[in-house]
Amino acid sequence: MTKEKKIRIHSSTAKAVFKLDSETWVLKKRDEQRLEAAQMKFLRYLLGINKLGRERNQSVREKPRLRNTVLEIQQYQRQWLQHPQRMDISKIPKQTLNYKPKARRNIRRQKEKWRNRFHFEGY
Repeated sequence: MTKEKKIRIHSSTAKAVFKLDSETWVLKKRDEQRLEAAQMKFLRYLLGINKLGRERNQSVREKPRLRNTVLEIQQYQRQWLQHPQRMDISKIPKQTLNYKPKARRNIRRQKEKWRNRFHFEGY
């Protein structure tokens, strides 16, 4: 199988798995590092580059001209956020997105809210 076919398969399957349910993820630094590590592990295996070659990740990613998975997920989240914003206020997804609880958050809950990662009008 040629490298081009393998890259095409990666783009259609592996990236789809990475993006699965990513609309509402709060990506922490550790999550971003894990996603990048998984993508780089695949690309290095595909291109036959080992870590002893000391080739930078950016140059490995540029060879097959692939974008960073984390950046694609963030763009996907921004696009998804625009979908419920266009909905009528009577729709449940729009109401859920605009919901603000009156009580305080539990101690163990994550501090960062998903909607705070985006700076759109109306929030």
